[in-house]
Amino acid sequence: MPDTYLDPYRDAQDDYGNDFRVTLWANTRSQEQRFKVFTQMCFLPGKRILDAGCSRGDLADYLTRKGVEYGRYIGIDGLPEVIDYAKKRGLLRAEFHAGDFVADPSLLSIGKPQVITISGTLNTMDDTTAMALLDNAWRACSESLMFNFLSTRVTTNTHEELGPARRLDPLVYLDWALQRTPAVQLRQDYFKRGHDATIKMVKLESNG
Repeated sequence: MPDTYLDPYRDAQDDYGNDFRVTLWANTRSQEQRFKVFTQMCFLPGKRILDAGCSRGDLADYLTRKGVEYGRYIGIDGLPEVIDYAKKRGLLRAEFHAGDFVADPSLLSIGKPQVITISGTLNTMDDTTAMALLDNAWRACSESLMFNFLSTRVTTNTHEELGPARRLDPLVYLDWALQRTPAVQLRQDYFKRGHDATIKMVKLESNG
């Protein structure tokens, strides 16, 4: 499978190095709002968290600053350069691995994660690739899977130029999730225009 979904991040790495802009987020405020939603939707203290598409490890940094004492954080990203940067941040109980978890789904099982988070990573993928990744992440987690994406159900123009990103239909992904578990939450209330959505899935046999 061609790894074209990584190309926008490689281009950003070439342009910005390990600056925040390599994440392709608009700004730190919008990034942290998405992280805040994760903490509101899922109890993370003590959990083994795998962050698929962790970039510079900003989620681990956010959780640490907010006093969320996760049990273990495993960050994986396809760009070795951002992983090297993340390793140098000295984040507690955090480890980082370079690798393409789309091409090698076994990476999603590192550390036997209870919770897998995917933040922004789906935005450069087509639906087939995104759903294949989600299927593998759902199998790899023991309790919960949370993922966010730019939504087509936005209150303003959905045809604006997004650069390398694309919007996904939340109803399509909600239906995908409900085919795997009835324990599903969808939120699209955390930005005024409703341009971003987050889905959480829980395995009912778990305690998550």
